[in-house]
Amino acid sequence: MLPLLSRKRFSDLTEEEILALAISSEEDDARIYRSYAQRLGTEFPDTAAVFLGMADEEDTHRARLIELFRQRFGETIPLIRREHVAGFYARRPVWLTENLGLERIREEAAIMERDAGAFYHAAAQRSQDAGTRKLLGWLAAAEDAHARKAETLTGKVSSEAAEQEEAVAKRQFVLTWVQPGLAGLMDGSVSTLAPIFAAAFATGDTWSTFLVGLAASVGAGISMGFTEAASDDGALSGRGAPWKRGLASGVMTTLGGLGHALPYLIPDFWTATTIAVIVVFFELWAIAWIQKTYMETPFFRAALQVVVGGALVLAAGILIGSG
Repeated sequence: MLPLLSRKRFSDLTEEEILALAISSEEDDARIYRSYAQRLGTEFPDTAAVFLGMADEEDTHRARLIELFRQRFGETIPLIRREHVAGFYARRPVWLTENLGLERIREEAAIMERDAGAFYHAAAQRSQDAGTRKLLGWLAAAEDAHARKAETLTGKVSSEAAEQEEAVAKRQFVLTWVQPGLAGLMDGSVSTLAPIFAAAFATGDTWSTFLVGLAASVGAGISMGFTEAASDDGALSGRGAPWKRGLASGVMTTLGGLGHALPYLIPDFWTATTIAVIVVFFELWAIAWIQKTYMETPFFRAALQVVVGGALVLAAGILIGSG
């Protein structure tokens, strides 16, 4: 992934770049659908056949986009991919989809097509050329039809609009509040461990340690909040308003650091340190639980990553402060 400042906003792309991005995206999606078909071919041949058909359609879309690009801009298609555009929807790498079950793969496909449809709708509105606008509008309709096909595959499509709205609202809640908040909580809880405990064991003074923890937590919260708000305007990714995501990230970062800084308001050093360590333990397990509940990360894998990582940072802080 390119650094934030190296990526270009969708609103700043030229029509040439938009078409090049569409071409590379169609190629990537076709490859993903073929990998799904290969993964499901033995046990679920009917679903695999649908994914192969969708991959063929993506190839058709790419061919039409290439032909339009040649007519307007010539033979050289610039290299521009999803990861080059700030806020553009991302695809899971193949190693994260290898172990997905049938229903999860179907849901992933539905999300892929909804994202692609949103991109083509936005791209068509940006285009000033009648032919380009017409093709992009047709592609938007085609991707919308793909999304409905993928949703039908899940067997979960209900005739009741309330259920559909609930699913959309849940996904929006996760994208807007849970993901940024979780990133902030992880950063605040883990990154402040070293300076707080280093200050504690270096000075032995609880009030000075609290001030270090307060400064580290507030500073990290401000930094994370602005970084999240600036990373994506939400226009294409559907992740919601930047200020909401920035608020969630900033507040949770600050709270993550303050959790183990507040015990140092207690004058007795060892009492404060013991309580702070206990708070750290609960913070790290809370992060693992949130990852399992909302991000569908296996609990033990999340716990291993977070708890072991946090323990190493904690140990580093204590060793540095003791030295």
